[in-house]
Amino acid sequence: MAIRFGVSPIAWTNDDLPELGGATPLSTMLSDAEQIGFAGVELGGKFPRQAAVLQPLLQRHALELVGGWYSGALLARSAQDEIAALQEHLALLEAMGSNVFIFAETSNAIHCVRDRSLSASPRLDAAGWRRFGAGLDEVAGYIESRGLRFAYHHHLGTVVENADDIQMFLRSTHDRVGLTLDTGHAALAGIDPLEIIRRHPQRVAHVHCKDVRRPVFEQVKRTDASFLDGVLAGMFTVPGDGSLDFDAILAALAGIGYSGWIIVEAEQDPAIAAPRMYSALGLATLRRAMVIAGMAEES
Repeated sequence: MAIRFGVSPIAWTNDDLPELGGATPLSTMLSDAEQIGFAGVELGGKFPRQAAVLQPLLQRHALELVGGWYSGALLARSAQDEIAALQEHLALLEAMGSNVFIFAETSNAIHCVRDRSLSASPRLDAAGWRRFGAGLDEVAGYIESRGLRFAYHHHLGTVVENADDIQMFLRSTHDRVGLTLDTGHAALAGIDPLEIIRRHPQRVAHVHCKDVRRPVFEQVKRTDASFLDGVLAGMFTVPGDGSLDFDAILAALAGIGYSGWIIVEAEQDPAIAAPRMYSALGLATLRRAMVIAGMAEES
């Protein structure tokens, strides 16, 4: 059982809040990731989208492309139209040798809208879940036929947010529809990541590890603030700087024989939380937990 550690560029430059790290060049992020000791990186807004340009750039820093967020719109278009829309993103992942396709429904999401309260997150009725589930099944089957694992990203401010949403998601879709298990989004939405890992091991296709500052999130709820307000206030941080037990999380992943990428990710203001220092803390925390869990890191 071997795992690999990657990092999200969102700690350096935030695509939803461009003012966060907007002046930071991609070269800084890649150099930091290499020197910290990450093996891979996910896509960000500043990455070139041509494999002929991106591949040598990452190779210079001994990094692989793990994958990257894809904004889906299955609630607004057919599965076949979604498959047509994702071709450019998929072609880049294939050319770069990525093995996971991270998908999130954003057609009605509010996580990137500064003046929309997090309490206004979208919801689906039973009929909506049937349609959405059928669409996810079809798209995931197509992604699987191309040799990648489909990994749906549950997220605050989106239609798959809380524990009820996750249960409907699991009931409405086939096992081929995997999850990007995000520890931070799970914890703040009332989802127990350990329960997901232990009860639905076949769904855990990809893992994002972020920590949380619960008192900050409680203030976000009390003031009916937006997701982005919560990010700016510091409701997320890296493993080892918040309240989540990553020893238990990696032990649970070891228990299901998880093998694949684990990504350090935390949406923070880089002017307050120095990306290199915090990302190094996150990686060190997970590596300690990995050893305790009896897992091995692929060399």
